[in-house]
Amino acid sequence: MRNVYSTFIIAIIIAYSTPILAQGTLSGNLQTRTNFYQRDTLIGASNTPQYDNQLSGSDAWLDLNYSNWGTNFKIRFDLFNNSNLRNPQASYSDQGIGFWQVRKKIQKLDMTVGYFYDQIGSGAAFRAYEARLLAIDNALMGVRLNYDLTENISIKGFTGRQRNFFDLYNPIIKGLSTEGFFSTKIGDEETGTSINLSPGIGVVNRTIDDESMQRIVSNISTYSPADTFTPKFNNYAFTAYNTLTAGRFTWYVEGVYKTKEAISLLDGQLVNRAGNVLYTSLGYAQKGLGITLQAKRAENFQMRTSPNETLTRGLINFIPPMARQNTYRLNARYNAATQELGELAFQADILFKVNKKLSFLVNGSFINNLNNELLYREVYTEATIKGPKRKWKLLTGVQLQSYNQDVYEQKPGVPTVQTIIPYADFLYKFNRKVALRTELQYMNTEQDFGSFAFGLAELTFGKHWTITVVDMVTMNPSQYYKKVGRTVENPDKPVHFYSAEVIYNNKANRIGLGYIRQVEGIVCTGGICRYEPAFSGVRLTANTRF
Repeated sequence: MRNVYSTFIIAIIIAYSTPILAQGTLSGNLQTRTNFYQRDTLIGASNTPQYDNQLSGSDAWLDLNYSNWGTNFKIRFDLFNNSNLRNPQASYSDQGIGFWQVRKKIQKLDMTVGYFYDQIGSGAAFRAYEARLLAIDNALMGVRLNYDLTENISIKGFTGRQRNFFDLYNPIIKGLSTEGFFSTKIGDEETGTSINLSPGIGVVNRTIDDESMQRIVSNISTYSPADTFTPKFNNYAFTAYNTLTAGRFTWYVEGVYKTKEAISLLDGQLVNRAGNVLYTSLGYAQKGLGITLQAKRAENFQMRTSPNETLTRGLINFIPPMARQNTYRLNARYNAATQELGELAFQADILFKVNKKLSFLVNGSFINNLNNELLYREVYTEATIKGPKRKWKLLTGVQLQSYNQDVYEQKPGVPTVQTIIPYADFLYKFNRKVALRTELQYMNTEQDFGSFAFGLAELTFGKHWTITVVDMVTMNPSQYYKKVGRTVENPDKPVHFYSAEVIYNNKANRIGLGYIRQVEGIVCTGGICRYEPAFSGVRLTANTRF
C-alpha cells in the first residue's frame, strides 16, 4: 500500500507540475549509485547475496524542492535495489517516498509539518540528520514550531517519531529549546572589542512504546536479582550551552544531563543509569595563525529510540567526535568513533601560515576511557608549499596513531594498532586545462593487516574529464592472508587493491564509472562509523542538480 501511495504522489506531481511550477521555483538533485559485484574470495568479497547470487545493486535519491505562496515544499524519492547499505552482510530492496515536508512562516511563527532535520546546541542532546552513504537518516516525522519572541530570542518546540527507512520507530520524541543572541562593545566605539553571547537551553523527552517496553522487560527478567531494575517509559535530557565571541577568541561550552534509563552495555546487558556530557571548544584566529582547543567527557550517554536498537539504528543525538576527520585513504583507515558509555578526550589544532606559499598544520588527539585506558592517540602534521604562479602545490606530512581496535571494532583480544604514515599530495598544472595530481602514502604497522602502500594518479583535462588510477598494496602479504583466513600457494605474493575511474563533469552533472577493488574496514563520517566489507567490481555513479 505504501508503494502505491508513493507512486500516486509522484504521478500527481508530474501531472500538475507544469501550470503550478510556472508560478514558483523548483529545484532538486538526483544521486544514484549502482554496483556490479565481482566475487573475489582472496580479499573477502564473497558470501553475501550480492556476490553469490544477485551480482548487482543500486541506491538512488531524488530530492525536489518547490517554493510558492510563501510556502516551501520538499519531497524525496528513495530507491534501494539489492542494497547493502542497511546491512553490509545482507540485501535490502524497497522504494517510496522517504522524506516530505511543508514549511511556512507566518509573521514570527515558522511552522514545519512532515519530516525535518534539526538539532539543539551541538547535537549532544538531540540531532536529526542524514548521512545516506552510512545508512543514517534519523529525520523526525511530526510537527516543529519556531517562534521569534523578540528580535534576539527564539523558542522552538517539536514532536514526532524517528524515521526507520520507509517506516517509523514507535517511541515518541519531543523537544523544547530557546536561544538568544546578545551583543555589546567594550571600549571605544570604533576600536573597542565586540562581545557576542549566544546562549541556549533545551530539554528532550523520549517516551517508549508498549511493544519496545515489553522487549526490555523480557530481557531484564532473565537477569539475576542483583541486576534487575524497573525500566521507565520516559527519559529526559537537559542541556545548556553558550557561544562567546570576544575579539579574536570564540568559546563554546555545553553541558548535558540525561535522567536514568535502560541503556545497553557492549555485551548487550541492560543497566539503569543516568548519563552526562561536557563539551567545550576554544578558538583563536588572527592573520596567519589559527588555534582550536577542544575537550569532552561523556559517561553513559546513549540516546536512542530504545535500548533495543544498536550500532547506527535509532540514534537520537550526536556527540561531537574528538579526532581529526582525515581524508587520505591510509590516514583515514583507523578512525575514532565517539564512545557513548565513557570517554575523556582532548584535541588541539594549530594552523600557521608563514606566507602565501608556505603553511604548517599540527593536530593532536588524546582519547581515553573513564578508567584511564588508552582508546586513541593521533599526531598529525601537514606542510603546504605552493609554487610560483600557482603552477604546483605540495602537501606533505606524517601521521602517528595508536588505535584500540578491541574497543572501536569490538574485536576482543587484538592488540592496539600502532601506525606511522608519511604521505604526500602533489598537484601540477600543465596549463589552464590540464593538471596532474598524485598521492603517495605508506602505513607502517605490525598489527591488523600489516603495512600498506598507496599510490594515486589523477589526470584532469579539458573542461569535463578526470581519470583516476589507484593502487593499494599489502606490504606483509602472509600477515594479510592469515588475518582474512585465506590459504594460498604463494603467501609472499602481495595483494593489490586497485581502482580505475573515469569521471565526466559538465556544469551540474557528474557521472563516474570505475572498477574498484577495496579492502574491508571502518568508514566514518563526522565521527559516526560503520563497518564496510571488502568490495570488488564496477561502480557507476551519477549526480545532477537542477
